[in-house]
Amino acid sequence: MTNHYYTENPNTAHDIEEWSFELVGKNFRFMTDSGVFSRNGVDYGSRVLIDAFDWDSLPEGRILDVGCGYGPIGLSLAYASGRTVEMIDVNQRAVSLAEENAQKNHIENVDIHTSNIYATLHEKQYAAIVSNPPIRAGKKVVHEILIEAEPLLAVGGTLTVVIQKKQGAPSAQKRMEEVFGNVEIVTKDKGYYILRSVKEG
Repeated sequence: MTNHYYTENPNTAHDIEEWSFELVGKNFRFMTDSGVFSRNGVDYGSRVLIDAFDWDSLPEGRILDVGCGYGPIGLSLAYASGRTVEMIDVNQRAVSLAEENAQKNHIENVDIHTSNIYATLHEKQYAAIVSNPPIRAGKKVVHEILIEAEPLLAVGGTLTVVIQKKQGAPSAQKRMEEVFGNVEIVTKDKGYYILRSVKEG
């Protein structure tokens, strides 16, 4: 259990790789390692979420990237939106890589640190929360991300997640509807659902 991407300290041997990937019109350089999610390329679900995310209609404030990994979602949204993005992950190796990748791509409007879901946040309220949740950590963890997001959002703020249909998108959709009173399927692409709920006043 100590070598999954959702554990605090993966003990797999380091195997650093570096490669380029275009997101939001920018050619990013990413450094990755063993013990982190989707180390060989930006996973398709994250790419669909990035393309579907709407930051223009959000209230003022930070974006929170939950389970940031080595940083593709948070860094691309920081670059594209100009907002500060707080990027958190339980995996310390992933957080270190995200910090390096922020420096490597000259992105300074980020706040990257370790946190087990929402245990250690730097703000009390966010304009948006985004997540490609750690499905392999189990339904309880995924639904905790969904349920506990609502009180952390400003009025008009959004929770946007990507989940494959076969990995629990319908149950996540139902839970978001229960918590927020609304949920929208923004995009369906190759079995990936982008689900978005809005914090209502």
